[in-house]
Amino acid sequence: MPGLAPVVVGTRPLSAQEVVAVAREGAPVALSAEALAEIAASRKIVEALADDVEPHYGVSTGFGALATRHIPLERRAQLQRSLVRSHAAGSGPEVEREVVRALMVLRLATLATGRTGVRAETAVVYAEMLSTGITPVVREYGSLGCSGDLAPLAHCALAAMGEGEVRDADGVLRPAAEALAAAGIAPVVLAEKEGLALINGTCGMLGMLLLACADLRRLLRTADLAAAMSVEALLGTDAVFAPDLQALRPHPGLADSAANLRALLVDSGIMASHRTPACTRVQDAYSLRCAPQVHGAARDTLAHAETVAGRELAAAVDNPVVTVDGRVESNGSFHGAPIGYVLDFLAIAVADLASISERRTDRFLDVARNHGLPPFLADDPGVDSGHMIAQYTQAGIVSELKRLAVPASVDSIPSSAMQEDHVAMGWTAARKLRRAVDGLARVVAIELLTAARAIDLRAPLAPAPATGAARDRLRAAVAGPGPDRYLAPEIEQAVQLVASGELLAAAEAVTGPLR
Repeated sequence: MPGLAPVVVGTRPLSAQEVVAVAREGAPVALSAEALAEIAASRKIVEALADDVEPHYGVSTGFGALATRHIPLERRAQLQRSLVRSHAAGSGPEVEREVVRALMVLRLATLATGRTGVRAETAVVYAEMLSTGITPVVREYGSLGCSGDLAPLAHCALAAMGEGEVRDADGVLRPAAEALAAAGIAPVVLAEKEGLALINGTCGMLGMLLLACADLRRLLRTADLAAAMSVEALLGTDAVFAPDLQALRPHPGLADSAANLRALLVDSGIMASHRTPACTRVQDAYSLRCAPQVHGAARDTLAHAETVAGRELAAAVDNPVVTVDGRVESNGSFHGAPIGYVLDFLAIAVADLASISERRTDRFLDVARNHGLPPFLADDPGVDSGHMIAQYTQAGIVSELKRLAVPASVDSIPSSAMQEDHVAMGWTAARKLRRAVDGLARVVAIELLTAARAIDLRAPLAPAPATGAARDRLRAAVAGPGPDRYLAPEIEQAVQLVASGELLAAAEAVTGPLR
């Protein structure tokens, strides 16, 4: 996007925020002088090995199960080209632009460490493609998570060679050679080891993990907002969120979620209305009372995932690698297990967050449990159905999220003639997490839509200033209670307000930043 400052890729690890800026916001990329120096130094080591009579994997041998074949000097450029062409074997729908850009900038970050042995001009081509908005077409299927995300990365390398297809900055599908020429970028002609260096890495699964973490940080706070509105509109109590009670179980995520709920419910007229001796309810249902426990556990799972992502951002993933003291060594750092596990952990947390959100929504619709509200929050029950089917939509999504919570990382299908006999499936874990995060946003949006309607039906009792601000922001896009209307567009409006963070921002304008 015009005006965005470039993200400088150097020898230090990129931050999660920098990756998201390049991937999602379209920030351009520049290589630092230190990175170019490190790249040049390690390239000299690889070039010295190219003439060695001893075989060196990826420099003078075949790949995978074909690593025992020595490749003569005159065929090594063809070796690298053939590697990329054959590994660009993805199939299925195109992967999202933000995922491909994340994948490319993460691969560039590893190249910049000087541990891969590529030439500077090869790294520069990746930086130029990112900066000019050229995005290789990568397909949904093809990665087993070992050796990293081979097929997705190969499609990017193929485009850098001027082959295959890309989307230009305007999203137009074009031949790679044509798009590179239009941007003034010379296609790279791969030298020894470079093809291998461009495709060996966990960049795709890591990129999707970082994007999911960014989304979930916002969605967790939004889920707290939805829970607060539901507790309020269902005439629940905030007494259970008291700091001393939560401190008896010292999980950091639980404390943060409870603090958010307390802040959001300050000065609620609705809650004050039933804080009287006439109220005989002893305790609320689990979906209300245990919101901090569930939301907090999801927070702690996210914190663990972010720790793993931070370690991976600091990693130089390639095989073989050029060590700091000048050795070229084979290794297994490309295996995606560390990332695959946390991607699956997050999918479990997402499914449970959506599940408890749907249970709170369902309570609003049942006259036996909603404490005086009309059936299904309908204007004229029987003639109108209110939010009956909105909850069905939630339930359908939650059911799918439970299936998506089944871990991919426990699976393994051996490949490459049993050379790669245990694979990570991290790419698959990442793809299903992206779908799960989208589903969670939709479920939470429907809870917010339903809770806001219930708050309106409690009038003249007034909500808390923070929940009222969120309700008012929603009302700017979606009308309040009344006879049945075409509901799908209203749900989509709520989803967009959740995804953009606008509803959360309205509440935080009152409370200050939530945790």
